[in-house]
Amino acid sequence: MQKQLSPSERGEKFTVPRLDVHDLVTATIIEQLEEGTIPWRQPWRGPNHKLLGLPENYITGNKYRGINIVLLWCSAIKNNYQSSEWGSFKQWQSKNETIRKGEKGNLVVYYDTFEKEKDGEIQKIPFLKSSYVFNRCQLASYEPLANVDVPIDTFSLVEKIDAVEQFISNTKAIIAHEKNGGFYLPGEDKIVLPHPESFKATATCTATEGYYSTAFHELTHWTGHEKRLNRLQPGRFGNQTYAVEELVAEFGAAFLCAGFGIATVEKGDHASYIGGWLKALKENKQFLFTAASEASKAVDYLNKVSM
Repeated sequence: MQKQLSPSERGEKFTVPRLDVHDLVTATIIEQLEEGTIPWRQPWRGPNHKLLGLPENYITGNKYRGINIVLLWCSAIKNNYQSSEWGSFKQWQSKNETIRKGEKGNLVVYYDTFEKEKDGEIQKIPFLKSSYVFNRCQLASYEPLANVDVPIDTFSLVEKIDAVEQFISNTKAIIAHEKNGGFYLPGEDKIVLPHPESFKATATCTATEGYYSTAFHELTHWTGHEKRLNRLQPGRFGNQTYAVEELVAEFGAAFLCAGFGIATVEKGDHASYIGGWLKALKENKQFLFTAASEASKAVDYLNKVSM
């Protein structure tokens, strides 16, 4: 039987017939997935094994949130940016920086409102707008990092893991270890993880990082309990409730891993995994926005209770 080529293999792109921001964002993520890249995974990057950090606005110091994290990771992966610092054209200009000739902006989105009268009252209606930012690597003044053997990270793996252990402990989540673990039980409000020794190192993730990124995944599920963010209500997200919640946990784990500077564990069947997300994204353009927004809320909650 002849192999069926994907759109990317046929040289086709997932195109947007009109400038709908939801479509545009979804198309950006789909393009990455069809190229075989999972943009919310944290692969090893560059000769110094530096991981992509959480995208940050260099001028304001604020971390980007929700779907903008994934969008900027997409741009960083596609263009091989080695910096997590971003800013608009005017923001860089305010720091006497110029963008290299020929560089293109990278998509981010935000909500604005317009006023509409209804039943004699003025209501503010939210709508999504797009904007563009530039990575530090796109500046005329940027000089690529030298290809040296000394890691860029100044923290050792042991120090990172100590911090993760403290973070998880402070949540007070009930965690048990079983041979066939790796799930959250809402009825018992309990996380079950595989034993740490069952994790194996891969080319992009140590066994230890695999264990902790799995813990972050299940901790994100844990935040959805009715005693916390009350996200796990049956049917809340329509017929895609399960798919949305799984992507919330995927994003939540990725955001937390990036914050701690550790890699995320790989899933089993890479092609099947990507195929599942492609199907969900093409069925519902709101899917990504909902999952990314809920993931940021989950991370906010975990950061708050872990202080």
